[in-house]
Amino acid sequence: MASYAFRLNGRAVSADSWDPAQPLLYVLRNTFSLHGVKFGCGLGQCGACTVMLDGKAVRSCQTRIDRAAGHSVTTIEGLGTPASPHRVQAAFVAEQAAQCGYCTNGMVITAAALLAQTATPSDEQVKQSLAGNLCRCGTYTRILRAVTRAARA
Repeated sequence: MASYAFRLNGRAVSADSWDPAQPLLYVLRNTFSLHGVKFGCGLGQCGACTVMLDGKAVRSCQTRIDRAAGHSVTTIEGLGTPASPHRVQAAFVAEQAAQCGYCTNGMVITAAALLAQTATPSDEQVKQSLAGNLCRCGTYTRILRAVTRAARA
């Protein structure tokens, strides 16, 4: 068994695993009880499991635990709080950009990573960034408005 140390939502942590290829998704949910990271397709195609790795949006179902070692991981739980939400979280609430909510955490993380890299993205940049995040409820118009609102905030 190996131990993998990394920063999780701003604090130093380590996780033990027999398998260096174990998906980060399972470590986050099972070891750290962070259930905002959702299991969707398991193939990196839906975006429900998106987290930030060193500020870049990645699919945690396809990211090995050994890849996270020595890096910084941010989940929806580390992005903001109910009392002090991240600007993307506040914009999603203001625009009512969630219906069932299953995709929302991945959408918010992806949008936050985009805005950290590009302060005022065009609509096309937002659409391209979110293209790999699926919403079965079809709230894409409100999601786009929320990301645009967050960029202005």
